[in-house]
Amino acid sequence: MSNTFIRLDSEGAAAGFVPSHMTAKEDFTTDDKTELINNLFATEDEKLLCGVWECAPCREQIDAYPVHEMMSVISGSVTLTDPDGNSDTFTAGDVFFIPKGTPVVWEITERLRKFYMIAE
Repeated sequence: MSNTFIRLDSEGAAAGFVPSHMTAKEDFTTDDKTELINNLFATEDEKLLCGVWECAPCREQIDAYPVHEMMSVISGSVTLTDPDGNSDTFTAGDVFFIPKGTPVVWEITERLRKFYMIAE
């Protein structure tokens, strides 16, 4: 990967999608179990990552979110629910952040495509 400017282009990035396996097969909520990723930038130690991720509908109980992550929804919908039952739904154009260690139920209700920036 180059150290020059990187255009975050959701359509162009889709051309570089490869299969991703972060979501357990049993967490998908439809017959579609497609999950794709294109890491557009990674530091040498991979403690900072930036790219595009796409996933079919799924629901995951995450006891402690594994990284700090800022996301911008390109298309689709994801609903996050905290342990107290408070939830928020994010759709195209929304930008949100989840701090590392946050307990959350992550539910994609419509195929989600997002930009992400992850820091460990």
